[in-house]
Amino acid sequence: MFTWKKLGKVFSPQEVKGRSWLKEFAQAPATLVFDDFVRVYFSCRPPADANGQYVSYSAYVDLDRDDLFKVRNVSEQPILGLGGVGEFDEFGTYPVSVIRDGDEVRAFYAGWTRCESVPFNVAIGCAISRDDGKTFAKAGNGPILSYSPDEPFVLSGPKIRRFNDVWYLWYIAGRKWKVVDGRAEPVYKIRMATSQDGIHWVKQNKDLIESRIEEDEAQASPDVFFANGKYHMFFCYRHSSHYRGKANGYRIGYASSTNLTDWVRDDTKAGIDVSEEGWDAEMISYPHVFELDGKTYLAYLGDQVGRYGFGLAVLDGTLA
Repeated sequence: MFTWKKLGKVFSPQEVKGRSWLKEFAQAPATLVFDDFVRVYFSCRPPADANGQYVSYSAYVDLDRDDLFKVRNVSEQPILGLGGVGEFDEFGTYPVSVIRDGDEVRAFYAGWTRCESVPFNVAIGCAISRDDGKTFAKAGNGPILSYSPDEPFVLSGPKIRRFNDVWYLWYIAGRKWKVVDGRAEPVYKIRMATSQDGIHWVKQNKDLIESRIEEDEAQASPDVFFANGKYHMFFCYRHSSHYRGKANGYRIGYASSTNLTDWVRDDTKAGIDVSEEGWDAEMISYPHVFELDGKTYLAYLGDQVGRYGFGLAVLDGTLA
């Protein structure tokens, strides 16, 4: 198994002042490395409205490269505005994944819209930055990956990578809605699409990770990278009901592959779990792995899916 040494919580949105749109949550961390700092993108929320409804924005925090617990800057505004009336991202952008493409930075994000019979629906959009990832402009008013006969709702959790000049987009797709204690809860599985240009996508139309804890296990945040001759995926999973507490909440899982389409799951190798106490004692989720100056780090969320921020762990040893 891998062994991750927890370093602690790095960023708390509650400590940020002067940004009314950034009051809670720092969800789904994704990194972009610069010469002297690491930019960590995340999704946040202002307080709920009078009806208890949230919107979600995406932002970033710059961490000093020599001391990842030193915050150098927090974005003054959201990196991307919400969509217009009736558009797929009218009520939120969460989560976001970024990648450099020449002089540009591309962001792939989940756009949220509200529904009547269920709380929300989600599709995946693309936005482009030409100022080193400070601000982004949507590639268009609609999503690049949306519902289809085999994926009828909730396309979310995009994670973008490039291997051997091919673009890979891992994401989650809804399989069913379950009504639990009068509340509609989504079940989603991990999937993948490929592209030659990062614009036109071909879905693989198959669930990649087998369920373990129950048939309706919900899976999210499939973060993939290559090391020591194979591909590694860290992801998170939860029970389909009563998952907002410790008993059935999110945990981090692991799978490996030699071809990016066939994956062998072995959660015993994940090497990280909830703490006995503190900010991540109930759940850990939305893992993101990145390499920096000879070390491998894992950014992740704690209790209430990142309501109080994100933390870091460092790998003890190598990924094999």
